[in-house]
Amino acid sequence: MFECNKTRCVTIGGCHGGIPVPRRGKYMSGEAKEVAGGVSNRAPSQTESTQWFTNPAEGVITAFRYSSAYLAVIAMVQVLLVTTALSLETTLAPAVVGLVTFAVYVGDRIADADTDAATNPERTAFIKRYERVLQHAVSLSYGLAIALAVLGGPVALAITLLPGVFWILYASEWLPSVTSHFRRLKDVLLVNSFVVAFAWALTLTVLPLAFADAPFTPAAAVMFVYFFLGIFVNVEIPNVRDAAGDSEIGVETLPVVLGVHRTRHVLLGVDALTASVLVAAAVTGVLDAMFVGALLLGLAFSLTVTSLVGRTTKEELLTIAAESEYVVVALALVPFAL
Repeated sequence: MFECNKTRCVTIGGCHGGIPVPRRGKYMSGEAKEVAGGVSNRAPSQTESTQWFTNPAEGVITAFRYSSAYLAVIAMVQVLLVTTALSLETTLAPAVVGLVTFAVYVGDRIADADTDAATNPERTAFIKRYERVLQHAVSLSYGLAIALAVLGGPVALAITLLPGVFWILYASEWLPSVTSHFRRLKDVLLVNSFVVAFAWALTLTVLPLAFADAPFTPAAAVMFVYFFLGIFVNVEIPNVRDAAGDSEIGVETLPVVLGVHRTRHVLLGVDALTASVLVAAAVTGVLDAMFVGALLLGLAFSLTVTSLVGRTTKEELLTIAAESEYVVVALALVPFAL
């Protein structure tokens, strides 16, 4: 679940939280350039932007979508899945993760507004128009998350701060500026996706354990692997849309290096590996068979989405659908909770 999407990059946004944000641009001139799918870097006009809010309902949906608030909801669902799988007591962990996710992704979208203009012009226009408000929202969200994490103890606080630390390693220009021997992890093939997947999987799995003061069990390990593999797939799917721009600025992703066709096969293989891990967990009794059945249903949804990679022009919708896998799992579990 840490796009940098970039569904994945961990950032606090602006200079909030004491962490600087790089301002980069894929295209420094105003000249339109074609990218995969034929999208140009022309941002919507002021008239087009105001059309988003011709009615309140449309405005709410637009803000929910482009601000990444929907990702915060999905992150809360993921923590609730961990709580259910491990039979933990209900705590503040879902709220903390939701706040951190919102802060991380909004901050990332602010930082990457220029680089995303070519592949996602409407979202870029929204971010630029409400940048100041969103920056304040980032600070408030992360600050509130930290305040709540203190109530969970030192481990909960450390896990809550983890996204900021990983952002420095992942996307910041700080390490390359100190020595030429280091590149941004975001620019290195596979390392970029692994860092994102590891950080979010660890946060989603360990934070509810920390709040509940529960041990890390084999079942928790399975949930960590489940999230790690799923988030890895979700990181690479939007990279297909961004392949042309990433190639131009030197970011190595699977679509850039392998091409779309091979990337789709790799991601389908990762989903198949996830399925084998879940089946093994059910057979050995590490996870409840009914719960694993719900996870497999969500995974089937993910496989369907992954099979469409490179075969549709609706790349952003495909990205949202991939991230919604966990909502499908939650809905499948609802009848058993009633």
